[in-house]
Amino acid sequence: MNIIDFLLQHSPALIVAIPLLGAFLTPLISRINNKARNIFVILILGLTTSIVFLLANDVFAGNIHTYVFGSQDLALPIVRILFEVDAMSAFMAIIGSILALVAVIYSWAFIKENTGLDKFYTLILLTTAGMFGMVLTGDMFNLFVFLEITSIASCALIAFWTNKGKSVEAGFKYIVISSIGALFLLFAIALLYGQYNALNIATLANAIQFSFLDKIALVLLIAAFAMKAGIVPMHMWLPDAYSKAPASVTIVLVGATQASLYGVFRVCFTLYGNTINLSPASIGWIIVLLGLITMLLGVAMALIQSDFKRLIAFSAVAEIGFMFLGIGAGLTVLGNAEMMAAIGIPAMSGGVFHIMNDALDIGLLFLVAGAIYYATRETSLDKLGGLARNMKYTTVFFIIGLFAVSGIPPMNGFASKLLIYESTFQLNPILSIVAILSSIMLLAVFVKVFHSVFLGPSLPKFKEVKEVPKSMLIAMGIIASIIIVFGLFPELIINNIVEPAVSALVNYGDYIREVIPTFTGGI
Repeated sequence: MNIIDFLLQHSPALIVAIPLLGAFLTPLISRINNKARNIFVILILGLTTSIVFLLANDVFAGNIHTYVFGSQDLALPIVRILFEVDAMSAFMAIIGSILALVAVIYSWAFIKENTGLDKFYTLILLTTAGMFGMVLTGDMFNLFVFLEITSIASCALIAFWTNKGKSVEAGFKYIVISSIGALFLLFAIALLYGQYNALNIATLANAIQFSFLDKIALVLLIAAFAMKAGIVPMHMWLPDAYSKAPASVTIVLVGATQASLYGVFRVCFTLYGNTINLSPASIGWIIVLLGLITMLLGVAMALIQSDFKRLIAFSAVAEIGFMFLGIGAGLTVLGNAEMMAAIGIPAMSGGVFHIMNDALDIGLLFLVAGAIYYATRETSLDKLGGLARNMKYTTVFFIIGLFAVSGIPPMNGFASKLLIYESTFQLNPILSIVAILSSIMLLAVFVKVFHSVFLGPSLPKFKEVKEVPKSMLIAMGIIASIIIVFGLFPELIINNIVEPAVSALVNYGDYIREVIPTFTGGI
């Protein structure tokens, strides 16, 4: 067996184990010197990202990977840890790996003057390992464990600037919401385990009867993940956490938020997908409604913000609404093959594609906001102006992010939003109209920001402002390049990455049969 085959065979475990090992070693290497520590962390996440892409390449070719820690005989009635990686899992792992790698590159200069950086990088690696565990695991209890790892590490990162009271307050809000969500999740797992004596997702999906307790478990599961995902009305933690955390932490939080979105999709399509008495249409319309409310409230709140990062944070809330709208539209027609082909698959493709696009677009905007703060020590839009003269590269990156998040061609956001507009219009024109209006308002929001921050005369106190260090520019350049490539070649991304992920959600029977070969349900 060559090294590539070995890495591919053990890739599900390595993707989680390598960041965990890195988190353990980072404080030790930090004692050598800071540069060695930074290089080590970048190498750890670079290696992890390479393995993620190696695994994803095989999974997108049609192979579902299962990895069992312990006995390989799945027929034995013992408790074991099982990872199961389908195209949707691989899709989410790609997002998490890109965001984490960019975050540590950006952090090299952004937080170099801070103390406690060995702890900072350790927490980044722990959060990344938790994200990977959430999207790769095939067991409900392990999903809970990895959710807790992600939550605790993220809380500490949000409150990293302990000298700022609002950062500590934001971290406190985050851990409170995370704890409530974790309790909901744990209670739902207990209800399912008590009835079916199983924790494996595929095993539960095969056995679930949609009893009264199963319905309670479904509500608890959706509520738990919706809290962590920042869905209105459970979004109250997100603007504070996103705006008060360091910029490099914020883009990692975006990945953690989307890992929770993955939890909603896995529960609705895979865990409960084969339940005869479940009406996909009713669940779908609930998700559509939540998406619309999230979209409108996020945009409305962004319009009235004067703080740069908080404005972007509410825009991130609005973008989550687009994802829910696309996925919910697909759920509403899940039982109708004709409508699924005409409306469901395009809507879900738009929603899934927008998960990645949102991570890139919002991530880039937060990095730009971090660059502005690094250069000026200011985030208030009322106290900024004329920075385009001295920060030309940062200005270009902001324009790219502005066009992308507003869905302006030829950026990536246009491709995913167009799919959502076209498909939801066929379902109900009002849905498409609301989505288009929300995008127009987002454009207005960021045009206001562009004028406030980059245009106009340079304020006297900013005349000596310089461009940010190269490591920060490289990090922003990586994301901006991906945005442009995705925008110029959307069909390539949709055909090779997005559609396999959507197919994995819709054809949930393949996921179950990987563990239970005798399973006959599904699509």
